[in-house]
Amino acid sequence: MTTINDLVLVYLEEKPLFFARIEDIHPDHKKDWYHVTLLVLQVPLQTVTWTLRDAYISGDEFTMGGKRMRLEKVSAPKDEKTPDSGPAQTGEPGKATVISFAPRKPDKE
Repeated sequence: MTTINDLVLVYLEEKPLFFARIEDIHPDHKKDWYHVTLLVLQVPLQTVTWTLRDAYISGDEFTMGGKRMRLEKVSAPKDEKTPDSGPAQTGEPGKATVISFAPRKPDKE
């Protein structure tokens, strides 16, 4: 189920159009409809509010101005890299690691 703070890819006529983050979802006065506020992740940033059914928020196709639209929830790909055993990392594999950035900071005069 797609909800607030999820990232979505918005499709227009089955072509990816833009990425957006769902900022807010409010019920509409019509039953089973919602006002969905999206932060469009492009330059310049802008927000849009669309009135959608729950099924449309979750990925079902809908039309807007006669054009086919669809929202697809986006998840970050799993990082399959193994942690380095370099000097910046300590601890056991699979455990949280503290990395010091102190050596990277310039000395203040």
